[in-house]
Amino acid sequence: MNRSDEVEYCNLELRFDRRQIQNLIRDLIQAGYSLYWSENESLFIVSIRTGRKLVKLRFQRINNRYKIVGDYTIRDERLGAFMERMIGDSRGHAVVKRFKDRQILVENIMFGERIRLVEISGMEQKVLYQKRPSVTTEEMIQAYTSTRAEDRMDALRSEIDSKLAELYSAMSLHDHEAIQSCKDELHVLRREMLQLEW
Repeated sequence: MNRSDEVEYCNLELRFDRRQIQNLIRDLIQAGYSLYWSENESLFIVSIRTGRKLVKLRFQRINNRYKIVGDYTIRDERLGAFMERMIGDSRGHAVVKRFKDRQILVENIMFGERIRLVEISGMEQKVLYQKRPSVTTEEMIQAYTSTRAEDRMDALRSEIDSKLAELYSAMSLHDHEAIQSCKDELHVLRREMLQLEW
């Protein structure tokens, strides 16, 4: 991490399990931070004291996992290093803005890897790094000439017709369990059809 006066973490898309949050709390305590945490049905909040400032990391519960929510401005360099490690370890997405003097470095991270770095000085913007796409020309040609999508569409149409016939039979027999099962399968097939048509 470059030395910065202030670092802002935005558009975070990081997912955790409970053990990872507990490990984070343990590591922060071992690093000498004063902190406390609280939890309710929807949020797990870790409050970390950095000098006079209190940083509250908010983890939203989604089923049995957690997703960090909100934007965070951090002036503590060591805590910034923890944030960087969290982004990398969870292979998450983020926009990181580093403020130093009159300059801003904006770093776009996807799947824990930097894909773009832009330096902003006043009105000027300069791209310092841009990850090249990993798709080769040969792969693009193969994608354009491939008929897999069309073949799958034909198969999907047959599957949908078959499933509609099953649904009609189940409705004639008033078999509510079979009706619901057919509807669920038709919903999945319809979604795949829409994705292929897109």
